[in-house]
Amino acid sequence: MANPAPHHIAAVKHLLRYLQGTLDWVLVYKGDLKPLSGYTDADWGGDTATRRSTSGYIFNLGSGAISWSSKRQPTVALSSCEAEYMGQTQATKEAIWLRRLLVELQAMEKDEPLATPILADNQGAIALASNPYNHARTKHIDIQWHFVREAQEAGSVNFQYTPTDKQIADGLTKPLPKDAFQRFRAAIGLEKWGS
Repeated sequence: MANPAPHHIAAVKHLLRYLQGTLDWVLVYKGDLKPLSGYTDADWGGDTATRRSTSGYIFNLGSGAISWSSKRQPTVALSSCEAEYMGQTQATKEAIWLRRLLVELQAMEKDEPLATPILADNQGAIALASNPYNHARTKHIDIQWHFVREAQEAGSVNFQYTPTDKQIADGLTKPLPKDAFQRFRAAIGLEKWGS
């Protein structure tokens, strides 16, 4: 902010134009409650200045997103698998918190046996969360990121593969073409006011 370059000013103008075009869009919740489910995704080294990745997740209870986040990761990931794994950890923490909240609000049974499904598009990261024994080359991954393994073993979450073209969390981690953006917008429950 102390020394903006022309490309920074162009990015701000682009953002302001986008926001101007979304003034009449609202987040809508409708339909019956469904079991909690989520999506998680991450880019790899998408921030060209720091080479850090951006991870995002979305959770819903049916027709609208109840929780979402998109954040730059605190450390540099050495592979796309590691970036996705770090994103899965953040999604796992959110899923556990949401489950506790829903139990407290009596929207979910305390002893509900089903793990929260979280859909991810990186099969290597899913395997890393499911089976740590075959991954001797992951010692460099900080211990905090291995939390996801314990949560999966405890039955709190269950990572499942979804193809990239069905991954709605992509909208939180990277620019999308128009049709993919419209699918993302509908999946999180955004509708034009009065529609």
